[in-house]
Amino acid sequence: MRAESRAAAFFLAPALILIALFFLVPVVAALALSLTDFDLYALGDIHNIRFVALANYAGLLRSADFWKALLNTLYFALFGGPLTVLVSLAAALLVNAKLARFKSVFRTIYFAPVVTTLVAVAIVWRYLYHPRFGFLNRVLGFVGIAPIDWLGDPRWAMPAIILLAVWKNFGYDMIIFVAGLQSIPEELYEAATIDGAGPLGQFRHVTLPMLAPTFLFVGIVTAIGYLQLFAEPYVMTRGGPVNSTRSVVMLMYEQGFRWWNMGYAAAVAFVLFIVIAAATALQMYLQRKRSV
Repeated sequence: MRAESRAAAFFLAPALILIALFFLVPVVAALALSLTDFDLYALGDIHNIRFVALANYAGLLRSADFWKALLNTLYFALFGGPLTVLVSLAAALLVNAKLARFKSVFRTIYFAPVVTTLVAVAIVWRYLYHPRFGFLNRVLGFVGIAPIDWLGDPRWAMPAIILLAVWKNFGYDMIIFVAGLQSIPEELYEAATIDGAGPLGQFRHVTLPMLAPTFLFVGIVTAIGYLQLFAEPYVMTRGGPVNSTRSVVMLMYEQGFRWWNMGYAAAVAFVLFIVIAAATALQMYLQRKRSV
């Protein structure tokens, strides 16, 4: 056993060293940075750094900009996350159906937006959202609804970004759901059929319970990704209009790389880390409670 333990430690050592070097050390350094007033002046002279303890966190919690960005981020995650999961599950059921033809082709088509450059996608969607010539407003015009300024109206900017994010990201979750569906034993469906369960009953009593671990993984990954919202509003709206799409990560980016308040930006990052950790723990708790 000792020889095996030494061999395991020997093979694990390179990976553990890399993790410590490129993950743990930067995390500890960022935490230390959040306790200082590191800014542009400190780049010129390291002696300009001052230890401010929790002042950055206190200022952050008193900031109206931070609370607005946090509410925007939670709005995006709470509505966009579940919608993405539902759309990806529906797509997975369609491409995994027994009667479905050309399954691999449809999987590729549905997954294509995931690997498409966001800038290219954003250009297309900006035309779709155009207040006068956009496809969506043309469709609304056919049914007698007045044009909507999707990206210029604070009421519609975030829903527009959610729609874009769902379309771009659902393919990744769909692939995971397909793998989960294919791991369900066919005998369970046969037993349910013998017991008189129809398609809806099989979905409710066989598919959903067997997909519980998949739901947990997809939910956590989607929540973590959506709470780090940045690229979509940065490309589409730059956080506007009236800060209605400004996210926590955008606030961190602006503080750190526009105003060079690195200590404050590091504090924003660690507060976001706490929010993500709390969301992950909540999902794991609800899943464990549901499975008991």
